[in-house]
Amino acid sequence: MPVDILPRVQVDKGAIKFLLQGADVMAPGLTSANGSLPDGLEKDQLVVIHAEGKEHALAVGKMMLSAAETKATNQGHAIANLHCLCD
Repeated sequence: MPVDILPRVQVDKGAIKFLLQGADVMAPGLTSANGSLPDGLEKDQLVVIHAEGKEHALAVGKMMLSAAETKATNQGHAIANLHCLCD
């Protein structure tokens, strides 16, 4: 059974292409019906980014806003993309 070292977030399918090109994660990709953003994540916390329907992680990022702020505003950059599969 795999062990998660970093907290896991999930973006919807529409974000995959952009993440693999190195783009940051936008708030709507996390707060959509197919996204997942656990409560309790703080600003500057490292996270692993998964995508809807994919088994493996696409990227590692750093929270630019807390989970509460991301859910409240639902706009703008939420996670800085530090490393993606294409690097």
